[in-house]
Amino acid sequence: MIFILLLFHYKLIQKMELRKITIFFVLILLSSSVFAQNEKYHLLVGTYTSPGKSEGIYVYEFDSQNGAITYKSKVVLESPAYFAVSPDRKFVYSVTESKESKISALAFNPKTGDLQLLNSQPSGGNGPTYISVDANRNYVFAANYGGGSITALPIKSNGTLGSDIQDIKHEGSSIARKKPFVHSAVVSPDNNYVLTADLGTDKINIYRFNSKSRPMALSAASQPFITLDPGAGPRHSTFHPNKKFFYVVTEINSKVYAFNYKKGHLSQIQSVSMLPDGFAGPGHGADIHVSDDGKFLYASTRSTVNEIAIYSIDQKTGMLSIVGKQPSFGKSSRTFDIDPSGNWLLSTSQVTNEIIVFKRDPASGKLTPTGQKLQIDKPSLVKFVKMD
Repeated sequence: MIFILLLFHYKLIQKMELRKITIFFVLILLSSSVFAQNEKYHLLVGTYTSPGKSEGIYVYEFDSQNGAITYKSKVVLESPAYFAVSPDRKFVYSVTESKESKISALAFNPKTGDLQLLNSQPSGGNGPTYISVDANRNYVFAANYGGGSITALPIKSNGTLGSDIQDIKHEGSSIARKKPFVHSAVVSPDNNYVLTADLGTDKINIYRFNSKSRPMALSAASQPFITLDPGAGPRHSTFHPNKKFFYVVTEINSKVYAFNYKKGHLSQIQSVSMLPDGFAGPGHGADIHVSDDGKFLYASTRSTVNEIAIYSIDQKTGMLSIVGKQPSFGKSSRTFDIDPSGNWLLSTSQVTNEIIVFKRDPASGKLTPTGQKLQIDKPSLVKFVKMD
């Protein structure tokens, strides 16, 4: 944008005095920042379709200047409760969290936001709740909650899913659950490992990933797992942008666990509770995200507490310090996401059938309710995608 403006005003610049030229450049920089803040993004929303009125994945336009949300399109798909967008933004891979238990590949147009179903494959286990895609778009990894397993499924060059499935069933139990319940599968920043959160065994399982070893792309890492507190119930996880820290939110004891990460190895740093002091009931920890600048971590509780906890992150140690807690203003806030500008946070409310918009202060990390809501039946996931 700056380059275009300079070309446009080239003759004017030649005639200017030094002081005026300096002011001119300042104005150009200010105008370019306004353009940057006015970026628009695709907002993809996953839903539960049965029972209910929703029909699949919905695509909206999100304006990062004012938080406005405008409907664009949808694709009909049974209960796409969780999906992942490929790094090149050309494909979306979704689980169907129902009795059918399948994984679907969809073509995505990053300019228009249109989605088109390409093909589907069995997920290998019952009740898939989470899916991720590796950095080179060679594989998707699905966490089968009901089946207690992780599935690795190859991606063909045209973006469709292959049939050479690898399904690894977990074993074990905990004081809170009698069998494995795999809730998420996250690819490491170096693309060499996949880390799964098993709510039923209180473990983070670590797998070595090799895309060339088809169909057995996953194998146990040298550190095959790390165990959390008994009855913790790990649910979702995320890496810090510096790739050195790893964070897990737990559903049963509602804590955030912080780890050092290096080449497939985890060592615990800290655990902090998300529950109010003296609160004895279940908090049901749900989702977790780190801001793109790596300064703040956000983790949500749902059902009884319904809050988003905000923590500052020590950049040297990865330690967390509480900044504040923001009521989510909705019941069963299953997921949330921070927009790429860093100025907004959107939270789903599965019970009250809405997505709630918060203004975010990048400097303090704090959230402010805007009163803006998107009414949609049984939302399960929100994801921002850059628009071409």
